[in-house]
Amino acid sequence: MRGLTGEGSARTPGSIQAVSTALAVLAALALSVSACGAGGTGARDEGPAHSDSVAGAAAATPSAAPSKTPDTVDAVRLVKDDPKVSPEVKRELKPCVADEYPVDVSYGNLTGGSDDDVVVNVLTCGDAVGVGSYVYREQDGSYKNVFKAEETPVYAEIDRGDLVVTKQVYEKGDPVSSPSGENVITYRWTSGRFDEEYRTHNDYGKVGGDTPSPEPAS
Repeated sequence: MRGLTGEGSARTPGSIQAVSTALAVLAALALSVSACGAGGTGARDEGPAHSDSVAGAAAATPSAAPSKTPDTVDAVRLVKDDPKVSPEVKRELKPCVADEYPVDVSYGNLTGGSDDDVVVNVLTCGDAVGVGSYVYREQDGSYKNVFKAEETPVYAEIDRGDLVVTKQVYEKGDPVSSPSGENVITYRWTSGRFDEEYRTHNDYGKVGGDTPSPEPAS
């Protein structure tokens, strides 16, 4: 045994180095194989982990609150029962086809109330010309007329919290379908009423065919 030990001692420096090198190579190979095996599993495990993080991020992001859907009103009945609406407009308010009435209805906050205001435009059946525009404000469980415009043709809209009324302008000889221009008036609710903020006038261009074209230069 001492001889064996002695022979081992005689070869110790080189043998230890060789054994260490071999062990290092084997360890490297084992780690490489282990890494390859773990790599495949790791790649598959990475997916669920990534999905969970995405799902967590999505869950952490608050969703947009649904917008409030306004309660619809019977606009036809509202106009017909309104004493401020002229008899002429009420006569125009009749079904065009079956029970379809020529009214456009919009909802929005114009007067700062807790409920949406209602804008009603009454049109003609034939050419959809506006004969009356009205704004109704909810008050004590019912709707009160707070604005009316009956200068035909007229149309009212809600634009970023303001009431915008368009009145088309006709010159002598203009057909109903072709006004010469329009006045656009913006109203804002102030101290319990609509006050005019500003107005603009637009002239419509004439159809090119109405004006003779100049002859080309020779």
